[in-house]
Amino acid sequence: MSCRARLNRLFSEDGKCFDLAIDHGFFNELELLCGIEDMQATVEAGVAAGPDAIQVAPGQAHYLQEAPGKRKPSLVLRLDTTNVYAKELDEHLFTQLIGVPAETAVRLDAACVILNFFYMPDRQDVYRQSLQNLTAVKTACERYGMPVMVEPLVMLPGARGGYRCDADPDRIVPLVRQVAEMGADVIKCEPTAKSADFHRVVQAACGRPVLPRGGGRMEEEAIFTRTWELMQEGAAGIVYGRNIFQHPEPKLMTRAFMAIVHEGATPREAKEILGA
Repeated sequence: MSCRARLNRLFSEDGKCFDLAIDHGFFNELELLCGIEDMQATVEAGVAAGPDAIQVAPGQAHYLQEAPGKRKPSLVLRLDTTNVYAKELDEHLFTQLIGVPAETAVRLDAACVILNFFYMPDRQDVYRQSLQNLTAVKTACERYGMPVMVEPLVMLPGARGGYRCDADPDRIVPLVRQVAEMGADVIKCEPTAKSADFHRVVQAACGRPVLPRGGGRMEEEAIFTRTWELMQEGAAGIVYGRNIFQHPEPKLMTRAFMAIVHEGATPREAKEILGA
């Protein structure tokens, strides 16, 4: 079954998407809750800001889907939790899918689902589990025409936890190509260390839309500049969270990023939206 109808709900007419990620509470880390302690208020603020999509876990999806009106952002549903982001890594790492993921996504009227895909050089067990998860989810979602967004992350060798991802394009490119070969419909990934290399990631995706992730909070000019540069290199949008909900003006930040993604606004023009 084709997933085109749902992809049309996720991406705007220009083929671009700003997915506001607020699924961080799914990972059992206190510091990731900063700015999203009150999920109902956070989702309501996100809906009012008007991104293309909002990304949440199953237990919080009702806040979005119960919001009135037909112009609310589309739902991107997080399907897996993990302990890979813990400050201190456990001896036994996992990336665990929710039960009946495809059916849950259909029941919640998601436009897309998302799951992690980890490559840890010194922990091949997590890589193997990521392969199994993607295979199972893709097969199940094809029955319902549900697009699958995959988040391939190369973790730094010997990393002792947290979001310590490798930004080397020589490591990102083959993993992105692998998930594209496995059937990912959309790819969310780490930006390359130099934005000028990101076109290699886009090429490796073989026509799948590539959305760089935002990661930790950055200074406004730096994140606006990086976002603009990545869009010039072929990114189809962004998946940002903490750079929005940890900012004093999340609604204005959303508008600024929407302007970069959909209108080609420069970093200077984005800062003007903030009144800076």
